[in-house]
Amino acid sequence: MAFKTIEEYVEVIYTLEMEFGRAHTSNIALKLNIKPPSVTEMLQKLHDMDFIIYEPYRGAKLTPSGMKLGQKLMQSHKTLTEFFEIIGIDKETAEVDACQIEHHVTPKTMKQMNKFIEFVQNAPCEPIWLKHFKYFDKTGRRKNCNLK
Repeated sequence: MAFKTIEEYVEVIYTLEMEFGRAHTSNIALKLNIKPPSVTEMLQKLHDMDFIIYEPYRGAKLTPSGMKLGQKLMQSHKTLTEFFEIIGIDKETAEVDACQIEHHVTPKTMKQMNKFIEFVQNAPCEPIWLKHFKYFDKTGRRKNCNLK
């Protein structure tokens, strides 16, 4: 059985709550690929930590502190996914990798990645170095720079 972190649970609960209004034990278990009794045990812990309001047989809803954490986690996931796509990773792989990495990146690194993504996405034109990287990614060769 795989150990799932508090953050993974909160993120899944956040996603399910946004979609269905509440996160049911069976849906959480399905998303995390674990057995419902393990989910129930963690939901009780999350309730005690004031991240969720848990009602047996009804499911869970995030508290304000749980919602804040869920939003932070979703932003981290989005940031990592966008970064991976910028460097040429397909969307499906970027999503999977973001899930694997997002719980292990420091806030300082995440903040800097956000700045980088904002810079690239809001550049008035595609930066020359990004064009060169895309060429290198496809060909394995570097372009000559005749910059003055």
